[in-house]
Amino acid sequence: MTTRTIFYFSLRSPYSWLAHRELTRRRPGVAAELEWVPYWEPDARSERLLAESGHAFVYTAMSRPKHFYILADVRRLATARGLKVTWPVDRDPVWEVPHLAWLAARAHGRGTEFADRVYTARWLEGRNICDPATIAALADESGLDPAELAGAADHPGLREEGARALRRAVEDGVFGVPYFINGHDKYWGLDRLDAFLATLGPTDGTAPPPEPDLREPVLEARGGGDLGHGGGCG
Repeated sequence: MTTRTIFYFSLRSPYSWLAHRELTRRRPGVAAELEWVPYWEPDARSERLLAESGHAFVYTAMSRPKHFYILADVRRLATARGLKVTWPVDRDPVWEVPHLAWLAARAHGRGTEFADRVYTARWLEGRNICDPATIAALADESGLDPAELAGAADHPGLREEGARALRRAVEDGVFGVPYFINGHDKYWGLDRLDAFLATLGPTDGTAPPPEPDLREPVLEARGGGDLGHGGGCG
């Protein structure tokens, strides 16, 4: 591998969730060698930290038609992988709560494992991962300090570390996730994962397993949604 192989991910994004599953289950050796960088829509405090360094986070709110499109598309992709999505309801979310908790978990060498637990809570259990009480419970289940992870969004050092991650995203031109970088080459979306992996080769000494059959099932698209999205979002 080169020294610049990055996986920008978001605990908010269903496509990042599916990319995480693909990486950690199909290519665990590759997943372990990548640099994982979290990406999320910052709150006012994080925006101030970005502004102080001359950076501005670019975010466009999702339209209603795109929202319905993603609902149908993610259900299709998840079903093809034997997963049943339980859609979470986000009311006034503060995305620093789970993402800075992930930084705290990573400091203990448990970042990948904790991300998996948070994704499961959000997309298969429908839990509110922006609730510190949820993060405390997930930390406890994972053998981590519940108070440390639940309070990560209030930790000045983790706030600055999170701001550095967002600055990197701005500098790398990240506009959505999952977003992969190998050297100067960039790949956006779940459907670009295999192209990205192909540039790395079988670095874990194994050939990648076959892709799941994504041609089935054909689901009803509700509310103007559609099927067949490439797999990337903000």
